[in-house]
Amino acid sequence: MRRRLFSILGLSGVLLLPLGMGCDGSSGSSSGTGGGGAAGAGGQSPTGGDGGAGGQTGTGTGGGATGPGGAGGGGGGGGAPVPAWDWTGIVGTGQSLAVGDQGRPVRGTEQRFDNLKLSLGNTSVPPFDPASAALSLVPLVEPIRPFATTYPSAYPNNIQGETPHTAMADQISTLAQAAGGEHVSVHTEVGESGQGIEALRKGATEVVQGATSVGRAYAATLFEVEAIARLAREADKTYGVGAIVVTHGEHDAGRPTYEDDLFKLWSDYNQDLKALTGQTRSIPMLVSQQHSVPFEAGSRSASTYAQWHVGVEHPGDIVCSGPKYQYPYADDHVHLNANGYELLGEKYGQIVFEKVVLGRDWQPLQPTDVERSGRVITVRFHVPVGPLKWDDALPSPHQTAYTEWAQGRGFEVWSGTSRITISGVEIDGDAVRITVAADLPASGVMVGYAATSDGAMMNGGTTRWGQLRDSDPFVGSRSGVAQPNYCVAFELSVP
Repeated sequence: MRRRLFSILGLSGVLLLPLGMGCDGSSGSSSGTGGGGAAGAGGQSPTGGDGGAGGQTGTGTGGGATGPGGAGGGGGGGGAPVPAWDWTGIVGTGQSLAVGDQGRPVRGTEQRFDNLKLSLGNTSVPPFDPASAALSLVPLVEPIRPFATTYPSAYPNNIQGETPHTAMADQISTLAQAAGGEHVSVHTEVGESGQGIEALRKGATEVVQGATSVGRAYAATLFEVEAIARLAREADKTYGVGAIVVTHGEHDAGRPTYEDDLFKLWSDYNQDLKALTGQTRSIPMLVSQQHSVPFEAGSRSASTYAQWHVGVEHPGDIVCSGPKYQYPYADDHVHLNANGYELLGEKYGQIVFEKVVLGRDWQPLQPTDVERSGRVITVRFHVPVGPLKWDDALPSPHQTAYTEWAQGRGFEVWSGTSRITISGVEIDGDAVRITVAADLPASGVMVGYAATSDGAMMNGGTTRWGQLRDSDPFVGSRSGVAQPNYCVAFELSVP
């Protein structure tokens, strides 16, 4: 039996069930495709495995530059990529990983291109006055602003350490330069450590108690974008928001409406930010999966599944950037360290370049189809750059708990509350064949990947992970580390 993925997706449970999770995007909102290359050559992997070799150069057609507020172009006849605006805005939001918690000392202290951020000067905010003469644009470096000294603390006192932004901007500019062009991005970060999406959404209630504050993220975004748009006009530059980047989900690991909440955040931002910049081009939202919460053995995360599935449901508008389990973590196994934030920023930058600058479709390594035959379950994948590979530098999951899946390399099979023993997995082209040890039930079978916690952490890593990756030769511009695409965490029903 065989069935396409998009008709069978579904979360089989909420938190703390004894067993199972799930990024997509297409170019539906982009305009024009253009020339431009991809990755560099060689390098080591984030986990110490094989590095990528070589590089790849893209070609494209159509699209030119546009005037203020226009719908963006991208390239022209296979030549150098032409950004939609002189300055491309990138809005970052989320919780602690968005603002660099545990990411000290910071690494991105040098601006190698002309990328920018907003300086508040001697202005005290709120109240927000985008017309203030004290505001200016300055080189983008880490930290984006002085470190927060209280918790919780909203914008502008929200920065905890190295954010992904400087590495992200550097990566976009590096790829543009390699393709014979240039790219300047202006970055905004409004995330609030420890807060759920209720504090990030439009209409959030601002709460100030003494030196602590929450609920200011959305209003701060509108303030920065309006201020940057004014400064761009004064500098005779065009400006539009190219992407929204959401690094979030731990707080809302059990929130059943999280997928709908993400889509509403995208929708509200598109309505309000486009009104401020005058652009007609839609703003895609990148969403990164979280893998650390909840920790308890047998638990799964509703938000991790939602972070993948929202891109499946809204292709082109929302793009899951992939997992974060492959990156180095701080000692708490929840936050990345400074190296990890740099790597995450580079991956964000690669995706923004492909999707926003070149106007191409970009999708993560994700399942597209599942079928069964006897004791074999076959999961087919969208593979960004073949062939599929196992990353043996990552430890094998489920070696001390849930050992029925010890041979699964991150894959899990279950029916109801019963775990089904995996006897082996093998790569077959763009598919993985999962062989189980006994006959499968006639119905109710689920297959997952990086979905279930053992109640123990990976050394130097997080709670849920797997070993499946592609062969993307992409190498980060600042780290020099090869970053293939790792498989998203997912779960899906087996027909």
